[in-house]
Amino acid sequence: MKNKAYIGISFIILVFGILVIPKIIDRFKGNAMVENDRLNIAPKSELVEIATAPKFSFTNQNNDVITEEFYKDKVYLVEFFFTSCPTICPIMNENMVEIQKEHIYDKNFGIASFSIDEINDTPEVLKQHAKDIGAIHENWNFFAGSQKDIFDLAKNYNMYVGANNDAPGGFEHSGLFALIDKNGKLRSRKDDFGNPIVYYDGTSEEGVKMIKEDIKKLLAE
Repeated sequence: MKNKAYIGISFIILVFGILVIPKIIDRFKGNAMVENDRLNIAPKSELVEIATAPKFSFTNQNNDVITEEFYKDKVYLVEFFFTSCPTICPIMNENMVEIQKEHIYDKNFGIASFSIDEINDTPEVLKQHAKDIGAIHENWNFFAGSQKDIFDLAKNYNMYVGANNDAPGGFEHSGLFALIDKNGKLRSRKDDFGNPIVYYDGTSEEGVKMIKEDIKKLLAE
């Protein structure tokens, strides 16, 4: 019985060697295995389209009325903040300036920063704020507007903002950045489970690293 079993196993090994090993060798010769492995990871790096970015019309730090048409054919970031924010906004400012530096002369890149503090953040205050943090890119606009209109815009982006007298500075908001492509589409990469992350964490090193990489991808499209 043992001899028969050995013979059976030997036969299976022989058939495997005849049918499979030559194919593996051919794949190595043609570098097919390497190429297929690259293709297998491609979907994780793909930037998926989430939705069309909302339309808007607000006054910027230079008292110019700007709409979403200003960003046509540009890759740009969107954030909601306020200048007197004592918590996450300074971190967001610092990270946004860091991103700006990589595209300082790129006319196809831009940033849209919407203030959620209607009372304090006038165009004049926003202009000083831009100067204070080093926001010098010609396509970086700081927008002032009515609280209702700004809050409605944030809602259309599905990005949380809110007034709260008990919160530091009187407002609550996420520390997220939205990434918009040249065609006005909200874009993002996927997470490890294949789901769109939708927004990028503007307060973390990892979030900034990811958005830097993905800006470059969209600019190259």
